[in-house]
Amino acid sequence: MLTSRAFLKRTRGGAVLKVVREHYLRDDVACLPLWCALCAALRPPPLASSPPLYPSSCLQIDVLEDAALGNAIVLQTVLQEVRKHAIAAPEKHFYSFANEHHKETYIEQERGEIANDRNDRAIRVAAKWYQEHLKKSQGEESTLVILLTNDRKNKEKAVEEGITTFTCEEYVKSLTGHPELMDRLACLNDEENEIESSKIVFPEHLPLSKLQQGIKSGLYVQGTFRASRDNYLEATVWIHGNDQEREVIIQGLKHLNRAVHEDIVAVELLSKDAWAAPSSVVLLDDETKNEEEDIEKEEEDQNKLKTSVNMAMLRPTGRVVGIIKRNWRPYCGMLSKSHIKEARRHLFTPADRRIPRIRIETRQASILEGRRIIVAIDGWPKTSRYPNGHFVKNLGAAGDKETETEVLLLEHDVPHQPFSQAVLSFLPQMPWSISDEDMKQREDLRQLCVCSVDPPGCTDIDDALHCRELENGNLEVGVHIADVSHFIRPGNALDQESAKRGTTVYLCEKRIDMVPDLLSSNLCSLRSNVDRFAFSCIWEMNQNAEILATRFTKSVINSKASLTYAEAQMKIDSATLKDDITTSLRGLNRLAKILKKHRKGTFSDLFSWESYEPLFLFCRETNSMVEEFMLLANISVAQKINQEFSEHALLRKHPAPPPSNYDILVKAAKSKGLEIKTDCAKSLADSLDRAESPSFPYLNTLLRILATRCMMQAVYFCSGMDSDFHHYGLASPIYTHFTSPIRRYADIIVHRLLAVAIGVDTTYPDLTDKHKLAELCKNLNFRHKMAQYAQRASIAFHTQLFFKNKGEVSEEAYILFVRKNAIVVLIPKYGLEGTVFFEEKAKTNERLVFNDEVRLAFFSEVEEGMELEESESEAEPGPSIGPQMESQQPPDLEAADEEEEEQLGPVPDMQICRSQRRGEQWKSVG
Repeated sequence: MLTSRAFLKRTRGGAVLKVVREHYLRDDVACLPLWCALCAALRPPPLASSPPLYPSSCLQIDVLEDAALGNAIVLQTVLQEVRKHAIAAPEKHFYSFANEHHKETYIEQERGEIANDRNDRAIRVAAKWYQEHLKKSQGEESTLVILLTNDRKNKEKAVEEGITTFTCEEYVKSLTGHPELMDRLACLNDEENEIESSKIVFPEHLPLSKLQQGIKSGLYVQGTFRASRDNYLEATVWIHGNDQEREVIIQGLKHLNRAVHEDIVAVELLSKDAWAAPSSVVLLDDETKNEEEDIEKEEEDQNKLKTSVNMAMLRPTGRVVGIIKRNWRPYCGMLSKSHIKEARRHLFTPADRRIPRIRIETRQASILEGRRIIVAIDGWPKTSRYPNGHFVKNLGAAGDKETETEVLLLEHDVPHQPFSQAVLSFLPQMPWSISDEDMKQREDLRQLCVCSVDPPGCTDIDDALHCRELENGNLEVGVHIADVSHFIRPGNALDQESAKRGTTVYLCEKRIDMVPDLLSSNLCSLRSNVDRFAFSCIWEMNQNAEILATRFTKSVINSKASLTYAEAQMKIDSATLKDDITTSLRGLNRLAKILKKHRKGTFSDLFSWESYEPLFLFCRETNSMVEEFMLLANISVAQKINQEFSEHALLRKHPAPPPSNYDILVKAAKSKGLEIKTDCAKSLADSLDRAESPSFPYLNTLLRILATRCMMQAVYFCSGMDSDFHHYGLASPIYTHFTSPIRRYADIIVHRLLAVAIGVDTTYPDLTDKHKLAELCKNLNFRHKMAQYAQRASIAFHTQLFFKNKGEVSEEAYILFVRKNAIVVLIPKYGLEGTVFFEEKAKTNERLVFNDEVRLAFFSEVEEGMELEESESEAEPGPSIGPQMESQQPPDLEAADEEEEEQLGPVPDMQICRSQRRGEQWKSVG
């Protein structure tokens, strides 16, 4: 059957178009339950039992996901709201019913009827049809059909029409065998869930219409709310204007006004005489206090925010007047220690310090004590100090390896579920071999002496190299990269999943692959003595490493050796070895040294492995050798794809930091009588090379660490959406990622662009759509950043395990930052950074006087950052790194630590090397 509607539409040019919308209806759509005899021809898989069916239109996703609920019909009308949740699990027997295409359940929107009312009516029509349909099939003893809805008017009308109807809460309460389900009910109305106190804690949020008018008129500004890790009463809002990004400080509970980290908010700017400076005090929310005590404590804490500052330190300041968009997610953490064990209302402390504590109701407090759990926020009433939420899931015991790994993956939004059957269905059938068809557009390079050089135990080998002398006396050098794009074709489920994951994540003792293991560790891995597809970048160079010609080709290679860095170094250093592999390695190593010398003075040359990473093993020449040719390949490919696709090349840039970013570095060096020049990357590199102190050997390393924190973040971007291509860290006018397609989706896109550029593959619409490419880059940048944070969190957790039973450990530390009530220190031996407080929770240390103007004099003795009344302070240091590591909360990650691999010098492959070697070290210490 076909229904159609026609209407007239006027275009911008004034023309009138007749638009016809067609809607197809069917009379053979099965109702889905197995026991319905009328729909036997289109039966679904058998169900475990036949409990009541409940067509669902509610937003209680966490209740629907519970194992206690199953055998549900989700109508097409509400399918989009639950598509990726409860119905995704086949064992739950959730079925989607195409009521919008069934001739007896589809309804037209009536004149004057709003879309929401039409959808509610469609749901009632479908529920009524199910009722009558099952009666015809089963007779008077038919299965009971229950409609679940939290819409009061919809429920009233359904009851009037004779449909058995419950709210989610009513239905869950009736399931006496599953009392824990009550914990998973969301609080859907802030006003109904306000605490008993009538005291207004926060100002009212302005309605969205007023916010939009205010933003348009310039009365308010819109930006992203970013809470502070170190001060629960402070945040910044990043305003994204047409000119450039700017930052607004928000201080004080009322001015924060119920905004949560990453929300999009509207801010009213305060007058200039009310501007404030970034706080110099560390204030952590005290989870041992109850809500009433917290409000009193905050009044005391807000007084600590005030400090004497000069005018130059003041920044634009504002207050949050409304929420444009909530960006809430499920949060991992633990129940706070409750003063009343029998209470049902408890405070949940998130693992991320930037998220406020959340009030939940639970009947499982005794069971959940000491467990990592997931909680979702439902709302935040203006009369409550904390948002309301509900329990979602029990992850396991705090401190357990598997539990903590799950927490860090969830907290950093790392997709880590097993690959679905839909994804796996696009993998090659095994056994796999190279066919004649495969060879038609490939160059056979199996005769070349190609080898790979990687960390020990590496199974996802995505690069290999060769070097040989040509008859004309020049050298041929090849970088051969796994041809992952041959196996992952655009648009299929495997491609979509790889794009979503964005990158492989390397944790201690665990790897979360971007692509299935069959590709990452087998068919795409350039293992030795097997034929593999590659994408090759081949240069002809003279003996001075000057490039004379460059070509790209799809190829077949057969690696002659899979070497570790140590094995490759041994061959190069051996006086007796003269085989082809050794000769090739020596040629590569000699050329790499020349290339590195040409790059000397770029920011990527500032760091050595052994100086920056205290836990990293000794760096060999072969690390640098591989790095140089990976960098060169990435630059060469970037030039080629930008030449062919100037509007939609996927590139990577690293913006130069604004001069103000270097203030802390310059001041820190000046405190030791040293000068750091920052006018360009070379000046910075040269001045850091000269920044030595005979009495303080570690100073140079500390300055280099601080230099990375002055850097901007390197990002992927679409060439047609930006004009600044420069990569500051590498001092290169253009750059991309080509060399690691097994673990980075960006490289797969670059491979596809390069394949089209050299005529061995065809393009497709999304590849040449710069807007879609820009959206892809946005996701890739996010995934890359989250992967880095997850890797650091894993290392920090394993560090905790290392120290867990060691008792007190005394080690030398260096002061990195001075705060009003604490110092941040670095312990080089263990690579640990932590906060040491000077005062106890209950009292202030009056013996310490803080001078805010000199607080950026890092790497010094405490006396240089604080004025003391006597020669030595008798104050107890308070919680040190040791006790902090025993905290119930997982390790904190500083946003300032966003060093990209190009900023540190080593190419992406080295980033794998670092994580894998760390993993091996942690295995050795248990």
